[in-house]
Amino acid sequence: MQATLAALYPWLKSGHIIFMVFWMAGLFMLPRQMLYCAGTAPGSAEEALWADRMGKPILVEGPAGVGKTELAKALAQALDRGFIRLQCYEGLDEAKALYEWEYAKQLLYTQLLKDKIGELTQGTATLAEAADRLASGDAVFFSERFLLPRPILQAQLSDTPALLLVDEIDKADPEFEAFLLEV
Repeated sequence: MQATLAALYPWLKSGHIIFMVFWMAGLFMLPRQMLYCAGTAPGSAEEALWADRMGKPILVEGPAGVGKTELAKALAQALDRGFIRLQCYEGLDEAKALYEWEYAKQLLYTQLLKDKIGELTQGTATLAEAADRLASGDAVFFSERFLLPRPILQAQLSDTPALLLVDEIDKADPEFEAFLLEV
C-alpha cells in the first residue's frame, strides 16, 4: 500500500486536484462523507484506494494541466489494472463509446462465402424457404467477430479489472451523460 501511495503522492500534494467519490442510488448521490468514516482525508491517496476497494467511481476535478489524466494512469499502474481512456467531445454518442460494427469485414466474409451461400439455398422453391435456410447460419454474419469494442465495452469485457477514464465529460452532450449513468 505504501508503494501505491508513493506513486500517487506527486499528483495529490499540489492541492489543485479534488477527489469526489460518489455512489449513485437512483437519482440521488449519497454524501462522500461516508468514505471519511474510514479515517481518510479529503482528496488523499487513501481515499482513492478506499474507493477502489469498495468498487466506487472517483470523480477528479481540477484546472487544465494539473495532472488529472496522469493521476489516473498512475492509479491504474499502482493497482495493476489496465488503463482505458474514453475522450469525450461534443456529438459523442453511445455507438461511438460502446462499439463499432466492421461492415467492410462483414461484406468481405459475405463475398468469400458467396458460393457456400449459393449451395445452402440451392433447391429452395421460395424466397421464404431460402431465408429460413440462411437464418439457420446467421450467427456467422452477425457475431462478435465483426464487433470492434470501444472504451466502455472494452472495460466491461476485460478479463482483468480495468480503470476506465472518462475524460472531459463536460464536453459531452447531456444525452451522453445520461447514458453513462445507465451504464
